[in-house]
Amino acid sequence: MMGLGIRVHEITGLFADFDDKPDSLFFNDGQRRIDFVLVYEDESKKMTHKRSDRKKQKRKRQVYESNLINNGLQLEATRSVLDEKLIFVKVHAPWEVLCMYAEVMHIKLPLQPNDLKTRDSAFNWFSRLFRVDENIIKPEQEFFTAPFQKEHLSNFYIQDKDTFFNPATRSRIVHFILSRVEYATKNNVKKFGINKLLDTGIYKAAFPLHDSSFRHLSTDPDCPSERYLLYREWAHPKNIFKLQPLDFIRKYYGEKIGIYFAWLGFYTNMLIVAAVVGVGCFLYGCLTKDNCTWSQEVCDPNIGGNIIMCPQCDKVCTYWNLTITCESSKKLCIFDSFGTLVFAVFMGIWVTLFLEFWKRRQAELEYEWDTVEYLEQEEQVRPEYEARCTHVVMNEITQQEEHVPYTACGKCIRMTFCTSAVFFWILLIIASVIGIIVYRLSVFLVFSAMLSQHISGTETILKYLTPQTATSVTASLISFIVIMVLNVIYEKLPRTQTDYENSLTTKMFLFQFVNYYSSCFYIAFFKGRFVGHPGNPVYWLGKYRNEECDPGGCLLELTTQLAIIVGGKAIWNNIQEVLLPWVKNLIGRYCAATRSEKVVPRWEQDYHLQPIGKLGLFYEYLEMVIQFGFVTLFVASFPLAPLLALINNMLEIRLDAWKLTTQFRRMVTQKAQDIGAWQPIMQGIAILAVVTNAMIIAFTSDMIPRLVYYWSFSVPPYGSHSSHTMKGYINSTLSVFNISDFKNASKPFSPSWFGNQTTCRYRDFRYPPGHQHQYEHNIYYWHVIAAKLAFIIVMEHVIYFVKFIISYVIPDVSQKTKSKVKREKYVTQKLLHENDLKVVKKTMGKIADKIFKGVDSAFRPKAE
Repeated sequence: MMGLGIRVHEITGLFADFDDKPDSLFFNDGQRRIDFVLVYEDESKKMTHKRSDRKKQKRKRQVYESNLINNGLQLEATRSVLDEKLIFVKVHAPWEVLCMYAEVMHIKLPLQPNDLKTRDSAFNWFSRLFRVDENIIKPEQEFFTAPFQKEHLSNFYIQDKDTFFNPATRSRIVHFILSRVEYATKNNVKKFGINKLLDTGIYKAAFPLHDSSFRHLSTDPDCPSERYLLYREWAHPKNIFKLQPLDFIRKYYGEKIGIYFAWLGFYTNMLIVAAVVGVGCFLYGCLTKDNCTWSQEVCDPNIGGNIIMCPQCDKVCTYWNLTITCESSKKLCIFDSFGTLVFAVFMGIWVTLFLEFWKRRQAELEYEWDTVEYLEQEEQVRPEYEARCTHVVMNEITQQEEHVPYTACGKCIRMTFCTSAVFFWILLIIASVIGIIVYRLSVFLVFSAMLSQHISGTETILKYLTPQTATSVTASLISFIVIMVLNVIYEKLPRTQTDYENSLTTKMFLFQFVNYYSSCFYIAFFKGRFVGHPGNPVYWLGKYRNEECDPGGCLLELTTQLAIIVGGKAIWNNIQEVLLPWVKNLIGRYCAATRSEKVVPRWEQDYHLQPIGKLGLFYEYLEMVIQFGFVTLFVASFPLAPLLALINNMLEIRLDAWKLTTQFRRMVTQKAQDIGAWQPIMQGIAILAVVTNAMIIAFTSDMIPRLVYYWSFSVPPYGSHSSHTMKGYINSTLSVFNISDFKNASKPFSPSWFGNQTTCRYRDFRYPPGHQHQYEHNIYYWHVIAAKLAFIIVMEHVIYFVKFIISYVIPDVSQKTKSKVKREKYVTQKLLHENDLKVVKKTMGKIADKIFKGVDSAFRPKAE
């Protein structure tokens, strides 16, 4: 009957009338639920394409929809209320189709309620304060589940056939069918799948329906209004401090969305501890900055005021007074303190605790959401992959022929092409970083000429705006802009759904890693390392003199760079992800309102929302993992990074939830066992973070040189103080240079104001002029190098040892989850297999009785 109906609407143009029920989720008969909606533009009203092209498109769609009907789906077409060119095809899957494909897809469904007693946690009373009200969103009943088998239908927990398959599962099954139905054959190659039809414009959209408006409850009593409840109790800003209703999110959006928000919520909760410790270390630095002896010496007019520093660039730069860096040295005392070392060690342990406890939480969700055996049983081969499997090879294990998309040679060529493309973009990023370095070197000359730096240094502006500060801030801003531009260009490159998700994750993260972190790595580990000395400076590209760090080191500049990138990235992402969809939908609603005041059905309301995109949550994960890198890789220079990340993530959870529930069409539910390739990526970042933070403390900060001075060079035989002290540190760590040794290429233009001074100072550990090894590295330098290497080795080994112990002590799966898994397997075996054995035994018993009766009658003596 429905087959006839589809042909009627295609041939005669007759469509089902809209029944003026805007919240209805059913066909016009009020019985059959709408599981999916297809949208296309009526070819007869198109004027933009050739007539032959319109006929081809119509024919493909007719074949496709006929094949949908042949596969058991039922269709009903309705013309748009607002735009007569648009046709909405509503799709319904009957009970028989759902059962058949649930078995094909190995979908797990309820067997019986979970009878394991759960013990309340000791902190249950506390967490209840932050939970969603259970009277509004009722807790989901737990079931023991098993892959659906139609022959065991009586063993499954079926109270109502209409609710046994929930809307999310129904749409998932229908999408599975839509993705595999054929619409054309060309050169003996079948073309199939809704994705291809969407890409070629034959259909404009395909999506499952939201069950209500997010603003109010559904007027249809048969609709549960779960979208409204999610908006009210999850996405609304008032819930920013509430725990997420993860089971309800999973029920409505599926496991893939659920696991993302579970991970993001868990990461945010763990950031609370890191943020508290980070703020504590920051406050410790603020409280102890006034006791910072070396900063006091910089600001002291009798010490720093009498130290004349050498020019930091050629000719246009002049001599300058050390007291100019007084304000920056005070700020540096906040970040370059003993608290930094404690925090770096703590974060090395924190990241391990986070990853290990997440594994346990993930194992719990795998059981609760029935994805424990997902990879082995439920994961289906992508239809696009199947279409490309045209090459036949012999499987070494099964000794049977199977189809693959590439030959060995083709695979090598493809891998070479993909690798070359990734390396090209990485080289482009490196080129941009080099460009920014050249900008730093060249603009420093300009700022040095513009911002006059006289020995008196009494101008107020010079306390804050030095050439180093101006160069650092402007370069950081330009670096951030370049990062965002390259990011946008790379994301716009042609990419299809056929890309393997994990492969795409690895390639994209590699690009983003270099893009976001390269400038930070340069400041942390390369800037100021290879500068030579004033008489023999090192040049970039044979032209630009390599830039130096402030006398206090490059740590403050690294902190500035991180603050600009982390803060700017959060603002940019929120504008891009939230504001743009909101503006697009606002414009769409305004245009629709100006066209008509008619009642609009649910399917048309959802059509005017934004599509989620082919990559779904990929960019959400990428954004958070990049942030995770900033929080862990460079945290030794910026202890407030976890606090900023915490604030951002608390907003991010609600903004992502608001975006999904209000601005986007409902996603097709997808299974996901875990967070995929992001897990090993974070583990790699955790290992690298220990190394980078150890090296930041050793090479970027001045902590090691200060400790070496305090314990060795402040007292005899190298020092003159009677006890360990930091007094004299600045004078001891600034080397002396004779201005007569300047080369003509680097000698300042106007040294006339310099008076009777014959020497200047520079940041390094070298012998003074007149020494037999003048301008060569002194004994202090080698002590510092040895101490830095020893510190890195000790810190890395201590943290790695603690990480190993933590990983060993904390099991990936809790004992409670293991018990649940064993209980479920036992119940499944008992219900499905033992019942089968009882049936077999009962059948065999009847057969045996008949046989024995036959034998008995054969040997019984005949009646006389």
